[in-house]
Amino acid sequence: MDFKGRNKVSPEFSMASMTDIVFLLLIFFMLTSTLVAVDALDLQLPKAKGKTEKSQDVSVSITKDLVFYIDKKPVKKENLEPLLKARLRKSERPVIILRAEEGVPIEEVVYVMDIANRNNYKLILAVRPE
Repeated sequence: MDFKGRNKVSPEFSMASMTDIVFLLLIFFMLTSTLVAVDALDLQLPKAKGKTEKSQDVSVSITKDLVFYIDKKPVKKENLEPLLKARLRKSERPVIILRAEEGVPIEEVVYVMDIANRNNYKLILAVRPE
């Protein structure tokens, strides 16, 4: 009598399902990473070692043309301090991220730093990593 098992278990492993899952994950992360929107202007920041903190209350940007922005809204230089006071009034620990484009005169940067100093705001100078 020849008894052979009809249901042999194959020791081989099929990678087809694993590659499908990896491919779907890759597509998912590629699509979701393009939806991330940074709340900042496209400025050419100066290079420096270190990194900028992610948390912020208000972002002040200065372009080469000496146009001031609070977040993405253009403001006049003389209106900068009252608008910052209004925005940061309710904040417990107010923080300003200063994004000064490469080539902006130091006087303009010091102007914003002086506003932060007078009002006891923490100021972080944003830079481009080296």
